[in-house]
Amino acid sequence: MRGLTVAFGGGRRRPPVPVVRGVDLVLRPGEVLGLVGESGAGKSLTALSLLGLAPPGAQVGGSVRLLGEEVLGRPERELAGIRGRRIAMVFQDPLHAFTPVLRVGDQIAEALRIHERPRPRRDTALRRAVELLDFVGVPQPSRAAGALPHQLSGGMLQRAMIAMAVANRPAVLVADEPTSALDVTVQAQVLDALAAARRETGAALLLVTHDLGVVAGAADRVAVLYAGRVVETGPVEAVLCRPRMPYTLGLVGSVPRLDARVPLTPVPGTAPAPGTAGPGCPFAPRCPLAEPECRTAEPPLTGVDSPSRADASAPDAHEAACRRIPEVRHRSAAELFGPPTQPPGRGGTPGRGGTPGHGAPGQGSTPGQDATPQGTGADVVLRVSGLGRSYRSYRSSGFRQRRVPEVRAVEWVDLEVGRGQTLALVGESGAGKSTTLREIASLTAPQAGRVEVLGQDTALLSRRAARELRTAVQLVPQDPMSSLDPRMPVGDIVAEPLLAARVPPAVVAARVPRLLSQVGLRPADADGYPHRFSGGQRQRIAIARALAVGPALLLLDEPVSALDVSVQAGILDLLLRLKRELGPAYLLVSHDLAVVRQLADRVSVMYAGRTVETGGVAEVFGRPRHPYTRALLSAVPLPDPVAERSRRRIVLPGDPGPDPRTASGCGFRARCPHHAVLSATERRRCAQEVPRGRAAGPEAGHTVACHFPHDLPRDFPHDEGPGPVRRP
Repeated sequence: MRGLTVAFGGGRRRPPVPVVRGVDLVLRPGEVLGLVGESGAGKSLTALSLLGLAPPGAQVGGSVRLLGEEVLGRPERELAGIRGRRIAMVFQDPLHAFTPVLRVGDQIAEALRIHERPRPRRDTALRRAVELLDFVGVPQPSRAAGALPHQLSGGMLQRAMIAMAVANRPAVLVADEPTSALDVTVQAQVLDALAAARRETGAALLLVTHDLGVVAGAADRVAVLYAGRVVETGPVEAVLCRPRMPYTLGLVGSVPRLDARVPLTPVPGTAPAPGTAGPGCPFAPRCPLAEPECRTAEPPLTGVDSPSRADASAPDAHEAACRRIPEVRHRSAAELFGPPTQPPGRGGTPGRGGTPGHGAPGQGSTPGQDATPQGTGADVVLRVSGLGRSYRSYRSSGFRQRRVPEVRAVEWVDLEVGRGQTLALVGESGAGKSTTLREIASLTAPQAGRVEVLGQDTALLSRRAARELRTAVQLVPQDPMSSLDPRMPVGDIVAEPLLAARVPPAVVAARVPRLLSQVGLRPADADGYPHRFSGGQRQRIAIARALAVGPALLLLDEPVSALDVSVQAGILDLLLRLKRELGPAYLLVSHDLAVVRQLADRVSVMYAGRTVETGGVAEVFGRPRHPYTRALLSAVPLPDPVAERSRRRIVLPGDPGPDPRTASGCGFRARCPHHAVLSATERRRCAQEVPRGRAAGPEAGHTVACHFPHDLPRDFPHDEGPGPVRRP
């Protein structure tokens, strides 16, 4: 790519709005180039432009040469002959990329029949499609080939798309966020499939992602985009371990790590909207090192080691677009951007001044340590014992409705949250985390088990008692935009819970500006509407709304999963600060174990509706006993190329969720890497007996639901049965 530009709009009175502004990249045979940056930086638009798939109305300029031939400007008929044969794409959302009314195998076979000469017969192409599905690790490939796209899970569908992309052995693969919506275990499977496809075909890979851990483990070189332009590029180890552009340094400093709890450093401000950058460095308004020259002219890419290396003929050169490279060289992100600023108006605790609430102000716990010991009485905000939840549904068949088997969303969940403590619920999609959260938030009698909030059994609550207890439990949803009324100003949204609790209007009017200040917004933002705010700001509005009535327990449902890493760091810092100042307990649902490491005191691991391991974060992450926990932790990528490439990854077979073959006994045994090395007697026990939680070691509160927990000390008492599992 040379000088790639993409712009939209324009007319007689206004020029086109540039989104991609002169991107230069070189991709060599067999190489993996990572393209990273915040949302809106132009990553996906750059990738789509390579294949002539830019959205309608886009004005694409510059040069893109594939195997020496120019791609831009070619007629659509010629581009159709190149796509899938010389260059292929793995899209971010495979469900929308596949045709919904055609079977998956037929669509892969179609790609073979279009490009291969002589054209293979339909049955031959279908057999090849099954072989390709088997090659990328799709279980039961013949069955998957005969399925419609919506009948496959997200991980299987993503691997099927990889099979289609490599069917004709292209020279270049473009993967646009191939793992962004997947669990870490499925993400590991998809990355393994991509690596196997590259080894088999020798294709080069352009990997577009916001996950620096994925780039650290897979890429040879990395290019960082900001405001539609490459601001740093070079070997992955040099860029991620020794960044020289302030933006890259802030990006790396914003990423939570699984292997250590480190203070996160949010990058202040927000990225400029398309068409508003310039005339100088687009990062200057957010950069603490900006000088007057930075605001007058945009700096070019300059060799970090020597200016003479800033040459397109040296693609391995480490280059950065910054005038202050020597100053960045000796600073960390915390030194450059300083500690997170404390927003004004921190004083005052929701729940005071006539506001009904149960939150107690005071110092919270230090992350990684139990805020309160596991106990009883007033120390416990939430206790859940043996929680179960199932659903029945009906499927239409002609004019009749057929009853389908009962779906057990939650089988058996035990958890306990102390005052001022953060407990994280983790596990793959379908484990029952969100169902557990909904059962707690409903404050009604559960189908099975027992839920106690502030010592009160929810099954025994009267209507009035449930209404009074409602202020003690508040929810922060995953997608704040879908939960904020678009027709209400922010001030009314934040005030709504207070008015529902019959707080006097004068108290509400005084409370709302203080709540907005507490979460890092301006009091003047009360007059704005949700669509005018960024994703991070909308999440802060949702947190302010939840804090309005001073709850004792906040239910956080994936609060940062849809945010960029720099915005995510700011929200995590806000949640930690609010816990220190206001003292609420958090029940956090997350699939991101690195976020859990930064925020939680204790962790509860769920699989197929059951709690399989619980304990302090340091103990569970440092010495996991359950094989599922070990696999989850090994699948989380680290944003450190050296550490990431030296780790042993456990890739679980199959897909998450209950397996019909394991309806009795341990539900994990079909995927368990230790099950195969057990004796016949031990395997029979796994097949017949459901494991119950028991003490996992000398650490108080560390329990595991496994018949043969990994590395259980021999001098530690355990239940009757065979000894510790042997190492495979």
